[in-house]
Amino acid sequence: DAMQARGALAQVDVVLSGYQGGTDIAGAILDAVARVKALNPRASYTCDPVMGNARSGCFVNPAIPALLRERVVPAADLVTPNQFELGTLAGREASTLASTLQAVDAVMAMGPHTVLVTSVERPERAPGTLEMLAADPHGAWLVATPHLPFKANGSGDVTAALFTAHYRTTGSAATALARTTASVFALLRMTHQSGARELQLIQAQEAYVHPPETFEVRQVR
Repeated sequence: DAMQARGALAQVDVVLSGYQGGTDIAGAILDAVARVKALNPRASYTCDPVMGNARSGCFVNPAIPALLRERVVPAADLVTPNQFELGTLAGREASTLASTLQAVDAVMAMGPHTVLVTSVERPERAPGTLEMLAADPHGAWLVATPHLPFKANGSGDVTAALFTAHYRTTGSAATALARTTASVFALLRMTHQSGARELQLIQAQEAYVHPPETFEVRQVR
């Protein structure tokens, strides 16, 4: 309300939502998206549909998955689920590359035109790697990085934000995937080497602009 009163809401290019702690938050998110798009028709909405992961299962309010599936995801332009969340949204298995792509198609059919899938652990990947997959109407692309053996809370939030920004500025899912992967891996490696529990966001900020290492992105569709 304050942003709109000051005329600032019309300057918003992207709305990005993440963890929803209660069922009432969806209404506030969708209202904000509607207001922003009414003032700036070129604005987009990215939904990070936080629900859980393959190791912990679903850890949100039991009503959230259905709420995301029925109301929030259909309003999104871009969604950034991990592989577990992708399968939950699509209501189908997402494990192999083929089944993950089919689940992506099912989620796109709900409304979003672009999907970024994080923490892809398909059985046919190279040992000791972790993958991400991005898809939009122009194709689908896959990238692999070495798997760092530690848990980093918040890495999904950083990934969603960086991919959204890169996709917004380049219009290319492949380019956004490559740039996001390079920066996030540098951040995670620095955090792992530091031994800290918190992501080293400030210490790694140069890697957001000039990542020290890049990874090959290959088209899979």
